[in-house]
Amino acid sequence: MAATGQGRASARIKVGGRGETNVATGLPVLDHLLATLAVYASFDLALEVEPGSAELEITAAGRSLGEALHEPLRADGARGHGSAVVPADEALAHVALEASGRPLLVSNVDLSQARIAGLAGDLAARFLDELAQTAGLTLHVRLVEGKDTQHVLEAIFKALGVALAQACRPRRRKDE
Repeated sequence: MAATGQGRASARIKVGGRGETNVATGLPVLDHLLATLAVYASFDLALEVEPGSAELEITAAGRSLGEALHEPLRADGARGHGSAVVPADEALAHVALEASGRPLLVSNVDLSQARIAGLAGDLAARFLDELAQTAGLTLHVRLVEGKDTQHVLEAIFKALGVALAQACRPRRRKDE
C-alpha cells in the first residue's frame, strides 16, 4: 500500500482486461462507481484504500487510480486521448480527456448540494480532480441531461471508463 500524501491506497490496473474488480475504498457508492468504470473500460482493477475520513478515502482513491493509469496512458503507441457520451437512465454525460501532462478538470456538474449515501459535498468533483492531477489529464466532464444524482454519477463514470479505454488503446498504424 503506497502513501498518497492524503490517505494510503494501492491500485493495480490491467488495461485490456475483462472488467473484473476488487475495490474497497470504504465508501460503497465509490466502490460501485469504480466497478462500473472498470466494466465500461474493460480494465481489471484492484484498488484498496486505508480507512479514514470520507474525504481522505475519496482523495486517496482518485490519486491511486491516477498513479496506476499514468503509464498506460503514455505507453508507446497509446492514443492518449478519448471521448464518450454515455447514458444512465435519464442522465447523459460526455467525458473527453487527454493525457496532456497539464492536469485540469473542467466540468459543468455541480453536486455540492447533493447528499450521496449520506455524504455531503461533491464526491465526483473531488475524485475527478484528484484523478486528473495525478494522471496528468486534461479532463472535460459535461452533463448533457440528468436530475437523479445516482444516475448522473453512473453516466459520468461509465463515460469516463469508455474514454479511458480509448486513451489507453494503441493507435492504428497508417498501413492498417
